[in-house]
Amino acid sequence: MQYIEFRKIMGGFPVFSLADIRQADPAFHRRRLNEWQEKGYLKKVIKGYYIFSDLPLDEKDLFEIANRIYAPSYVSFEMALAYYGLIPESVYGITSSSTRKTMYFKTTIGEFIYHSLQPKLYFGFEYLTRNSRYAKIASPEKALLDYFYLHPELSDADGFREIRINREVVSEKINHKKLMSYAGFYEQKSLKIRTKAFWEFITHA
Repeated sequence: MQYIEFRKIMGGFPVFSLADIRQADPAFHRRRLNEWQEKGYLKKVIKGYYIFSDLPLDEKDLFEIANRIYAPSYVSFEMALAYYGLIPESVYGITSSSTRKTMYFKTTIGEFIYHSLQPKLYFGFEYLTRNSRYAKIASPEKALLDYFYLHPELSDADGFREIRINREVVSEKINHKKLMSYAGFYEQKSLKIRTKAFWEFITHA
């Protein structure tokens, strides 16, 4: 397969794997990838995943890449909270939840951080769609609970202030009934208590 043909076939994807390429061309030889990287046409994200060097990437592309390079996963924690405007946007890397072990990738396009959750907690995400592609991201309620689950030290008004939560956005985007319903799936009494304390902080501060 020549590069021009390859670009036409794979150009619609922000990230692709050798397996994706071989679906289109079973005879494709891996050395081509090395040649095209040397020529600057491609960049490796992590082992087995590549992007076109000249492809501009926006936030949704990075979310989709995060989903693909370490699956199953969905964007959550600080990144999702910032996406919804619940906290300021100064977020370090793309943070995600996964049922696999905790993992960190430092790449040429950014840093991808994955925190492990139990399989029973792999729910509560939504789909950001674009053309025929999508990226999975936690709902506002699930992103908040995932964050609280990861940070058990957040238990009172002082802690809630430190994360600079936007009360107005919380009131607009967080469904209290859904939040408390989701909290029950974590089966942690302390998490439910902290979630109730957070809601008191939001509504009575």
